Amino acid sequence: MLVLLVDTATAAVTVGVVEITAPTAITVRAQQVVVDARRHGETLAPSITAALSDAGASAGDLAAVVAGVGPGPFTGLRVGLVTAASLSDALGIPAYPVCSLDGLAGPGRPLLVATDARRREVYWATYDATGARVHGPDVAKPAHLRERLDAGELGAGLTAVGSGAALYAEQLGLPVAEPLYPTVEGLAVRAADRVLAKAPAEPLTPLYLRRPDAVEPGTAKSVLT
Repeated sequence: MLVLLVDTATAAVTVGVVEITAPTAITVRAQQVVVDARRHGETLAPSITAALSDAGASAGDLAAVVAGVGPGPFTGLRVGLVTAASLSDALGIPAYPVCSLDGLAGPGRPLLVATDARRREVYWATYDATGARVHGPDVAKPAHLRERLDAGELGAGLTAVGSGAALYAEQLGLPVAEPLYPTVEGLAVRAADRVLAKAPAEPLTPLYLRRPDAVEPGTAKSVLT
């Protein structure tokens, strides 16, 4: 089954086309990754077109759409989710959400996944050696997260991955490894069972975890008072 994957929860616009034949049999046919935190809207559509072309496929060949639902900044995350939902509706195929942090976590070792949440914070979650999420997702200052790590609240022997882990490596005090951003294969693994089962479409509900930076303006004050 051919699946389109989209994630815009981080500075990277990640797009891929994969073929899923079993939960652990995933072939990446094409992928496009562009790291530019300010150009999600401009980059996503051309990346989808390029990925389909590289895979030798058309939109009509797709069986499902998988979208990273964050956590992530409001504007960039919304771009990916609106696009994925629109494709699902237009093509009549199901859409499946995946926590974007899960797309960085694979089996083999305990992990702290941390992405850049701006405001000197990180979005984070921890995973055991099987790749199962244990804590999170949540948002925190690196110093506060370090306190919990030092207290042993989040487990032992953790390796940190993600852009936030690299940015705040000194504050977190953990060994840092790749990937920095959600991977096409990592996202596909998390949705493979649903794709193969042809499960009903699920809402692409964003994980914002905090209010957006932009706020509605207050009531204008009278110049007469």
